[in-house]
Amino acid sequence: MAKLKIGVLVILENGAKKELKKVHEFGLQSCQLSCWDPSCYTDAIADEVIGSCRKYGIEISTLWAGLPGTNTWNFTEGPPTIGLVPPETREMRIHALEQASNFAKTIGVDAVTTHVGFIPEWPGDYLYQDTVEALKHISQYCKSNNQHFCFETGQETPITLLRTIQDVGMNNLGINLDPANLLMYGKANPVDALDIIGEYVRNVHAKDGEYPVDGRDLGVEKPLGEGRVNFPVLVAKLKSLGYTGPLTIEREISGEEQIADIRTAIKILEPLC
Repeated sequence: MAKLKIGVLVILENGAKKELKKVHEFGLQSCQLSCWDPSCYTDAIADEVIGSCRKYGIEISTLWAGLPGTNTWNFTEGPPTIGLVPPETREMRIHALEQASNFAKTIGVDAVTTHVGFIPEWPGDYLYQDTVEALKHISQYCKSNNQHFCFETGQETPITLLRTIQDVGMNNLGINLDPANLLMYGKANPVDALDIIGEYVRNVHAKDGEYPVDGRDLGVEKPLGEGRVNFPVLVAKLKSLGYTGPLTIEREISGEEQIADIRTAIKILEPLC
């Protein structure tokens, strides 16, 4: 069995050439490209991405498409602000995802990923039903560009995510498993979550974290190896399910500490791949 690749998440707004060079400097050949600003989806920037990937031999596993507007990352203001669930911003965000899909096609990337939001547990909720319809549209749009549309885990329970995928009913849906998010949102143990959603995992964030300790704020992100994600068990289980994609390191801080934590994460992950 081929070894899993290790990748790192980089940010398009920081400059395509600079960020993809950083992937190379980590000694990696895989990344996820994150972008929250649709104005970056230009032909000129696409050319920079394509050229830098060729120069450094880098493969982009997904375009991680952040959605415009207010996003508040907690339990009280998150449900009405994150993803495609809030009706007030849904149309604007669908358009942003269409732009992301077109940009991904231009740069030769076959998957688009985002947070869909706090998907309601009850399928009779009108917010659930309307979100499913929005997801049908965007998954069909991605399919027209020969792409998968991937949910990043976090705000929804694994069983709600499974139900949503089933109700959307498209064959190009996948999951970007963020094990830390499942913990930080208090939704599941990531190893156990694979029993429910494992067959849909197409990408993985190598990120660590803790469960929340109050009802308002998320749990704390930690350097890989210092949180509750059991990476040796998680990676082994992913392999047993036939996962062959990359393990993409995400460390949501900046500066020298981020660089040091990413290098440490690479050392931890290498023997597991």
